[in-house]
Amino acid sequence: MRLIIFRNVRFFLIIPLVSFLIGCDDPNTKKSEILMIPLEIKIDRFDKKFHLSQADDIQVLKTTYPYLFPEKFDDSVWIKRQKDSLQLLLLENVEKKFTTTVSIEENLEYLFKHLKYYFPETTIPSVIGLINNVDYQSKTIYADSLLLISLDTYLGADHHLYEGIPQYIRQEMDINFLPSHVASKFAESKIPPSNDRSFLSQMIYHGKQVYLKDWVLPRSSDAEKMLYTEQQIQWVIDNEAYMWQYIVEKQLLYNTDPSLSNRFIEPSPFSKFYLEIDNESPGRIGVWIGWQIIKSYMKRYPDTEISALLNLPAQTLFSKSNYKPRR
Repeated sequence: MRLIIFRNVRFFLIIPLVSFLIGCDDPNTKKSEILMIPLEIKIDRFDKKFHLSQADDIQVLKTTYPYLFPEKFDDSVWIKRQKDSLQLLLLENVEKKFTTTVSIEENLEYLFKHLKYYFPETTIPSVIGLINNVDYQSKTIYADSLLLISLDTYLGADHHLYEGIPQYIRQEMDINFLPSHVASKFAESKIPPSNDRSFLSQMIYHGKQVYLKDWVLPRSSDAEKMLYTEQQIQWVIDNEAYMWQYIVEKQLLYNTDPSLSNRFIEPSPFSKFYLEIDNESPGRIGVWIGWQIIKSYMKRYPDTEISALLNLPAQTLFSKSNYKPRR
């Protein structure tokens, strides 16, 4: 009888232990842990406070938001801007587009929960919504404890106010790309720059930024991570082997020509192979290939910690990736 009791005790001790060990590697457990991280994000609508206030309120706003009021400008500049017809037109269109910011806040919470999980030291920023003259080069400004979002740059690619802006720029002026933009800004602070000026190093550096989104934006599409359309993603998938063949045959991997960045890394209407396919290609194909090299590496070394990957030298990563796209 004592032996039976002992075995039962041992059995009940083993079951929880096994369940715990299995749970440690269960992706659903990790997902639950991430989603349970307690944080809340609310967008402070400075745009509305500023344009719907009166001239007498300027001093209060300057005290509350000193970083939005450069000292070199006199109060008369802000008073004039408050009721400027263009600014009010932008506010009107922002209000029409964003009758509520709940979905934006939920998507940012999802992102920052993942950032907090993988980078525990991350500070959850104050998020300020504003209008910034459709400055698409500054759609988001992220500086540790502060995230500024120019809501007038996220009205949608086909919005009539964006007429005259090149299509390759307009395509990412959509609120669906906001989490990806913020993740890119975060990645810039986590990936150490390299002294290696080769094309390979540039591809890996920017590819790491996109791969980081695989961790922190797992429910985003590849198009959203790359700031592409779905058609552009399909194009690079279909032509991956041919693009890689071109890079290898032209001996571009270790080339340090600065023009390669403009041709294949920087935002542009298309990549510049100087071939007939140029007009069909999306820009930044070097970034996409860098991302594929990193994914190839991670398939071979899936236990690599995120911090280790982000600090891994480009040549080491490439050599161990065994990257060979198939036709």
